[in-house]
Amino acid sequence: MIARVWTARARPDGADAYAAHFNHHVLPALEAVDGYQGATLLRRARGESTELVVISWWISEEAIRGFAGDDFERAVVADEARRVLTSFDDTVRHYEVDQTRPLRLLVAGS
Repeated sequence: MIARVWTARARPDGADAYAAHFNHHVLPALEAVDGYQGATLLRRARGESTELVVISWWISEEAIRGFAGDDFERAVVADEARRVLTSFDDTVRHYEVDQTRPLRLLVAGS
């Protein structure tokens, strides 16, 4: 398993717009690729700036190339996303997943 990590920054309203873009455009595109295993969008507010981190999980480098193309370390950033971000990494980082545990999600009222 490979984790693909990308980081960007936005103003708070841009972070909200990116989250909507992620849900409506990025996730459906990822889900259409063989070998895609899931993704998470993280955000961290720092004053007037919000850091965004996208982590996606893949079966193999070949699967990542099915999404990103041959230059698979180059970030895939749609024009719509570029318009709402103040800056973003042009490249991604890939990590082999050494260990993982299922998430234990809290349910409201339990």
